[in-house]
Amino acid sequence: MQIQQLFPTPIGMFNLGRPFTDEEMLFVRGQETRSNQGNTTTVDTFVLRDPVMTPLRDWIEDCVGEYFKTTRNPKGDAHLRITQSWFNYSQQGQWHHKHSHHNSLVSGVFYVNTNLNDRIYFHRPGGWQQIKFLVQDWNLYNTDTWWFEAVPGRLILFPSSLEHEVHPVTGEDVRISMSFNTFPVGEIGDDLGLSGLKL
Repeated sequence: MQIQQLFPTPIGMFNLGRPFTDEEMLFVRGQETRSNQGNTTTVDTFVLRDPVMTPLRDWIEDCVGEYFKTTRNPKGDAHLRITQSWFNYSQQGQWHHKHSHHNSLVSGVFYVNTNLNDRIYFHRPGGWQQIKFLVQDWNLYNTDTWWFEAVPGRLILFPSSLEHEVHPVTGEDVRISMSFNTFPVGEIGDDLGLSGLKL
């Protein structure tokens, strides 16, 4: 039997390949925070605009560009611009509720500090299983949920509409991640097809 991957959901993974500098860690740990559902997040929702974050931002922009080119392969000058970016802090027992990112095309999460067995869980859009069977072995075709390890220095990119969550943190270290959104810039669509946009 041959099975073809039809309409797969692309999850991009990249590794920074270096530890955070002392200056970067001071910036991350020195942020003013506010309560969020299940955890805390930064008051500043544009953290990648700070000069301290410029090397990381440059690397993330390259990763986003590669992901966008590979998954969408647009004609012309269309590309993705990072819009908002923020840090998340989760103490032991805290979590991230199931959610997606609005007003964004591709979202990302970058891990600064994690615990052993930290994960991010992604959820398949609802309504796909009209008949539900008991499953002997889980695979990418029969599961509602799939997880990936959260490892320091790892960047995960995904369609912003894809729901995801983090289960309660079990380790003693503060789990620190940085999330961000993107939006298309450039010529999108086709004027003759009445779908043209110049953003």
